[in-house]
Parts: sequence; structure tokens; C-alpha cells
Amino acid sequence: MTVAFARTTAATRWRLNRSIPLRFPTHHPQGLALIGDTIALSTVEVVEWPVRRPQLADGHDRTPGKGIGHLLLMDRDGNLRADIEIGDGTVYHPGGIDFDGESVWVPVAEYRPDSRAIIYRFDPSTAQVSPAFEIDDHISAVVRDRITGNLHGMSWDARAMYQWTPNGTTLARQANEDHLVAVQDANYVGWRKQICTGVASLPTSDGGRYELGSVVLRDLRDNRILHQIPFPYFSSAGHVMTRNPVALEVVNETLRLLAAPDDGDEGSGTELFVYEALMS
Repeated sequence: MTVAFARTTAATRWRLNRSIPLRFPTHHPQGLALIGDTIALSTVEVVEWPVRRPQLADGHDRTPGKGIGHLLLMDRDGNLRADIEIGDGTVYHPGGIDFDGESVWVPVAEYRPDSRAIIYRFDPSTAQVSPAFEIDDHISAVVRDRITGNLHGMSWDARAMYQWTPNGTTLARQANEDHLVAVQDANYVGWRKQICTGVASLPTSDGGRYELGSVVLRDLRDNRILHQIPFPYFSSAGHVMTRNPVALEVVNETLRLLAAPDDGDEGSGTELFVYEALMS
């Protein structure tokens, strides 16, 4: 995976291989993880949106809102296999997820920055969800290092980057030097590497907005950016593909990118897009 992605450039063309409508409630998708022939999709069902405050209250710039976190399991054709609720009270916003070969790691946070999160562990073989540890920050994505067993995570918009032991001891916290896009999802892809995907909403000359998408390879040892490309492909609702959940895989030496950028109530509903890199 690392070698295949490192061969891509800004000039790499990507072909849309499949567009799979997800014909079940998907709400606001957040993270993707590939578990063999099963796809895990984390998503947040917002019941009451957080409301901005004129000034900070209890250290927060908005109310917590209300919602329900979901971990959806489906097959490769987009058929729903299970809908598992995940979270606790005001902690209802799942983020980017990662499958380490045994467990799916799912961060669920309050829907506001500088808040708190619970890192959950989901066992696909038993369908059991258990809390692993809690963090005093909004954690938007997690990845597990297969070599050390430690977890790496990012805060709201990836402003800070963390490293924890599996029981939640904080080993490192540093500011993210990359200000290009806000990371939304991340996956482990090889020897102590992760691929992060995200979006930036930028102004256009006519007063509109443009979504810039990007895919980034990072070294988990020091968070260095090793390779980065734009991903200028858009969904039925006009969102850039890397807006929210993304996963990559290599199949028969072909690099694939799977994405589900649209919410269930916009455009044509949530679709799972499967792109393949056309390497020369």
C-alpha cells in the first residue's frame, strides 16, 4: 500500500470503478474501515445540532447538542448487515476508524472542539463494543500502530496529534504542522505509516466556496508528511471525495480508494464510490 500510494502524483488519473447507493439510514458518515468482505462505516445521527454561544461557557464555544453514534457494517455491495449504536450521553460523534486485524478502534466525542472523547474497541467476531479509555479532548480519528500497539489520534480538525498506549496513557501530544486540510479519516497502511484524508473549504473569486481534498502519507514515528496529493473528484451532492470517510486498499496490484462523502439527506443520498488509480 505504501509503495503504491507513493507512486501517485498530482497528475495521476483516477477512474470511478463503482458507485454503490447505500439504501439504509446513513446520517452523517465519518469513518471507513475494511474488514475482509465487510465494510465498517461510522456515522453520527444528529438529533439536536450544537448551537454557537456568544461567549465561552464552561470552556466551550457551543452547546453539546444531542445525537446517536452508529457503527454500520455492510457487505461490498452496500447491503446493511448490522447497525450498532455507540457512545454515551453527550459523547455521540464517531470519527475516523481503523481495523488492526482483530478490533475496530472507534473514537466517539462530543460534537464540539476541546471537549472529551471515549475510544471504543469493536470486536467483529463477537459484535461486542467496549470502551478502552477516555480523553479530555475531541478526538476525530484514530489509527493503531501494528508494531508498537500504541494508538495515534487527532483532535478537532487535526489541530493536535496524539499518541497513547492501548489503555490510554498519553505518550505524546504535538501541534499539527500541516494547515492545508482538516483531516477527517485515517488508516494504517504499512510499516508504521498512516494515510490521512481530509478537506478544506476555501473561498472562490465569486463569493462561493470550494472544497479542496487531499490524501497524505505520514510516518507514525514522528508525524512527518512523506507524500501528499490532491484528490479533485466530487460526489453527486458536489462534495469532494475526501470530505469524510475514506479507505484505501491494493487489489491485484491496483490501488483503490473508497469514499462516502455525502450525507443520507443530500444529493442522491450516501453513495460508496470506488476509484482506481490509473498508473502509467
